[in-house]
Parts: sequence; structure tokens; C-alpha cells
Amino acid sequence: MADSKTILEAEKCFHIYNHAVGTEMLFKTDRNYHFFLYLVKKHLISFVDIYAYCLMPNHFHLIILIKEENEILAKKKAKTSIPLLISQQFSNLFNSYAQAFNKENNRKGSLFLNRFKRKIIKDEKYLKKLIHYIHYNPVLANLCKNIYDWNYSSYNAIISNRPTLLARSKIVELFHNKLNFIYCHKTLPQISGL
Repeated sequence: MADSKTILEAEKCFHIYNHAVGTEMLFKTDRNYHFFLYLVKKHLISFVDIYAYCLMPNHFHLIILIKEENEILAKKKAKTSIPLLISQQFSNLFNSYAQAFNKENNRKGSLFLNRFKRKIIKDEKYLKKLIHYIHYNPVLANLCKNIYDWNYSSYNAIISNRPTLLARSKIVELFHNKLNFIYCHKTLPQISGL
């Protein structure tokens, strides 16, 4: 079960997600989407491997693997625990984004719904199912017709050969190869259990 209190431990894989408050939007312009991804890079990439993401107008999904404790500590001489450090990095990301979004849109108050949710991913079968689901999210929401038409998910970066900060090789290997990754994404995802 997802909650906002699950401990973000090193070497564990998580589904991280949140929603805008009420009927608000998290992303209104291309610039908003790109700025959020910039903040992901700025605040998280030193501490997590990003397996997949999908940014939707009113919510987002990230699938991350928290790096090994020694690797994290080598990059940041922290006097706090790894779970608190990772939580703080997420807090920095969300606060930075909300402040910029509020300023740009002349709004005040919370942008995100409470604390971000996190669900530990314990097996590869579930991980594959979840990657498929989040990439298919824009199609299910009728925001685009084809999975590759949505510019704010990791799908196109995974199937391309362009440089990326995603853990592309790990995801391609999870699906055995790039052709199988594409093939597995051609059908509607099985949503039960997500």
C-alpha cells in the first residue's frame, strides 16, 4: 500500500507520485514540465537512479531506485540518515517547483496534495507492469492517441539513442531488449493491483 511515511531506504525501488490540490493543475505550459524535470535532475539525480517518469497536467509519477548508501554519502557529507536526506531532496524539489509555479501564476498556498506518496517495488514483474502503466497514463487520460506522442514521459527517451539521465540500460534489460520494451507497450496495461 502506498503512503507518505514509507521509509525511503538505500538500494530500494519506489513508485513516487503526487497530485495537485483540488482541481488545480501542476503543469500548464511546456516550460512547467521542463522546469520540473530540471529540478528532478538538480535535487535527485545524485541520489537516485530514475527508471521511468510521467508528468500529467494534474499529477506525476516517478519510478526510482535509491543508490547505495556509500555512493550517496560520498556525494553529500550528510549528518542525517539516508531516508531523511532523500525525503529532504524531494521536499526541496517540490518546494522549489511550487514556489516558482505560484509566482508565475500569481497564486498562493499549497500546490501539491499533502505529502508525496511512495510505494516500495519489491519484484520485477510489478516493476515492469508499473512502467507500462505510467507510460500509458496519457493515452488512458485521452491526452494523446499513442504512447509515443506524449512529450512528458520517459518512454521516448528509453527507446531513443540520445543521451539521457535515465537508467535506460537497466530498463531495457528488464524488458530483455528495446524491441520487447516497445512491444510490451503496444497494449493496454493491466491496471489491477497498481
